[in-house]
Amino acid sequence: MDLARGFEIESPSAFVPWGIDERELLDLLPAELRHVTDGYYTMRCTSLTGLEHMLGFHFDPRIDGRLVELEFFRRAYPDLAASFDEFQRHLELTFGPPDESLPGDEGMLSYRWLRGPAQIRHFVFDRFGPEEHVRIARY
Repeated sequence: MDLARGFEIESPSAFVPWGIDERELLDLLPAELRHVTDGYYTMRCTSLTGLEHMLGFHFDPRIDGRLVELEFFRRAYPDLAASFDEFQRHLELTFGPPDESLPGDEGMLSYRWLRGPAQIRHFVFDRFGPEEHVRIARY
């Protein structure tokens, strides 16, 4: 996968390039996207070497509403540790071992991959209780 250009969704099959605007995303994807708020859409899909999940698309109004970040999540987290382990396994299957691992919240490590102009982060953080975060951004 060439993260310098964009992100490959396995099902529905689509390549989402960085820098597209909201209208281009809606035209590109054959799936029903949920418009959450200005600059943010979500959809159910499969990516990361066969993992079913929700995918969020973040558009930045400071750069003409262009796609800058992807957010991977689940609708529910009955077992945070199991979810974390499954996401980590699929991230490593897709991108290889992380470039960095540091101590994180809830006794879990925080991981980071650098792939050209893209950064992948996987961590748990305590906001209103522990939350798992998986994000890919292009800078």
